[in-house]
Amino acid sequence: MAAAAFVVGWAAAAVALLVVAAAVAGFFRDPARVAPGGEGLVVSPADGKVVEVDDGAHPGGRRVSIFLSPLDVHINRAPLDARVADIRYQAGRFLAAYKGKASEENERNAVELADASGRTVRVVQIAGFLARRIVCDVGRGDSLKRGERFGMIMFGSRVDLHLPADATVAVRPGERVRGGETIVARL
Repeated sequence: MAAAAFVVGWAAAAVALLVVAAAVAGFFRDPARVAPGGEGLVVSPADGKVVEVDDGAHPGGRRVSIFLSPLDVHINRAPLDARVADIRYQAGRFLAAYKGKASEENERNAVELADASGRTVRVVQIAGFLARRIVCDVGRGDSLKRGERFGMIMFGSRVDLHLPADATVAVRPGERVRGGETIVARL
């Protein structure tokens, strides 16, 4: 469309369309990642900023919450070698994803993963104010390798990683993480 606008002499429209096209291409980028090796390591399921690390006081263990701004890569990756044990979608609101209430109230998709030792972690894809579409490309019984792509959330969003209570969390609020590469916990 930008090229067509240039051809008909609409330079300002062509530049605006070119900027929009570059922003969309940047948003949907999918860089190659190399997951670290090692027993019991859990890598970040998404790029972004850690906004909360729950101490394990809530039922089900510990939680690491990652906010993805519209400038982050929005591909979601498996945090460990595991089999997909369950997937649960829940409709909800579209609050700003950096707010704590987004984990409980926003539209979300929970992917429960079980490793070879039977330990489970859950990755929750949470839609934000701009994000209105969650993509999950796996089903129950599928096997994933640490760092492997399994879905994405469109535009600004949040990913919560639920860990067993005895997991040692390796990140703090305010830290930036890279999906499939940054070690966020040890089981």
